[in-house]
Amino acid sequence: MSKNEPEKDHTLSLLLDLDGVSFFVDHAESWRVKFEVRRVPPTGERPRGISYAITLHGPSGKRVFGYDNAHPTQATGGPGGKKTRSQDHVHRDDTIRPYKFKDAATLLADFWTNVDRILDSKGVKK
Repeated sequence: MSKNEPEKDHTLSLLLDLDGVSFFVDHAESWRVKFEVRRVPPTGERPRGISYAITLHGPSGKRVFGYDNAHPTQATGGPGGKKTRSQDHVHRDDTIRPYKFKDAATLLADFWTNVDRILDSKGVKK
């Protein structure tokens, strides 16, 4: 394996199995999570060969939080911000920040940690 090749992620199949899954995460059936994951040809922007969006949506249906690799992000704010090479990033309300993708298992753990934190902060019964 060369320096530029990502390590083999044996948990990607778990993430791919979630494609198309959507379900409510609260008793009132107002807060929903949604998974969109598919294989794509590996590129410099998507070296793992997947395109993904895993999101939490509030009662209005608007995305409140999520991770995806749909577009590049700025590493810093303002006009001097530099584009990152990686597409991986996190959305929190209207902000976008780069996300350091380690492997699919860590991505899912980070997602659920943040979903729990958001629901708890809103007083949502799970």
